[in-house]
Amino acid sequence: MQHFSLLDLAPVPEGQSTAQALANTVALAQAAETHGYHRYWLAEHHNMPGIASAATSIVIGQVAAATKSMRVGAGGVMLPNHAPLVVAEQFGTLATLFPDRIDLGLGRAPGTDMKTARALRRHMAPEDGFATDVQELMAYLGDEPTPVQAIPGAGTHVPIWILGSSLYGAQLAAQLGLPYAFASHFAPAMLEQAIVTYRHNFRPSDTLERPYFMMAAGVCAAPTDAEAHYHRTSQQLAFARLRSGMPGKLPHPVDRIEDHVHPHILDGVNAALSCAAVGSPATIRKQFETLIATYQPDELMVTGMIHDHTARMKSFEIAAEVLSDLSEN
Repeated sequence: MQHFSLLDLAPVPEGQSTAQALANTVALAQAAETHGYHRYWLAEHHNMPGIASAATSIVIGQVAAATKSMRVGAGGVMLPNHAPLVVAEQFGTLATLFPDRIDLGLGRAPGTDMKTARALRRHMAPEDGFATDVQELMAYLGDEPTPVQAIPGAGTHVPIWILGSSLYGAQLAAQLGLPYAFASHFAPAMLEQAIVTYRHNFRPSDTLERPYFMMAAGVCAAPTDAEAHYHRTSQQLAFARLRSGMPGKLPHPVDRIEDHVHPHILDGVNAALSCAAVGSPATIRKQFETLIATYQPDELMVTGMIHDHTARMKSFEIAAEVLSDLSEN
């Protein structure tokens, strides 16, 4: 494993505002840079009361301005919601303001419900044009002339990643010779197949000579196992409510998650969130060692939703200490 990184969804805890959530994101990013995280990504979600990073490129700019050297980017921008030219201009501007620090991860899903997707991009095409849009976007950021220029954007060569939770993204990333990130932190079912598909079918490109694979994993670390599992109930509750069609702000943690979520739903939630390290420093070290040995990622990106901001900061600090040691061995 070459690097470890952090994915932030800018969670809005119950009892707090989006302004506080965005301030928390900036504070966490500054701490992440101090603790040695290689990159800090933010994700695009819409119409979700518990996530404050809808205007992803703007939040990326705030984080990049508040940090000095850590890479900052999108994990990701949901390309079906946007015209490729607009994305090229936004990230070309970021790359111009913060040279050699900006990443652009692209997702194929809308990142929201279909009603909101229609509001985001009113003239939705019935066919899947993701691959075409990715190539159009790459052209805007490259050196070759295009019918319309992205200014800023042209010639910036913002690094593009393909994100995915199925085999489609793995195949596309391999075909285009791009780095690939798998959303195993909430959809681990096809992780192993995606890795094999990507690495086996990878075609070297001007961008990348050999495959570069990043997997995502949840983390909730605390001084003790009991404390970590307590804090993690916030994310379990949030995910259960989302699956039940009742998204909201990030809930307060509870003593017994079983008393708050139906067993059938809880089983599904735990399966979806199973690619994770939860517990004390010693416990998460063993869990990370197993994940790294099993999947051999080039990079591991961790994420975690904890209601208490101080506890969340501490969780990522503990994770960084463990992962820094593992990346050196």
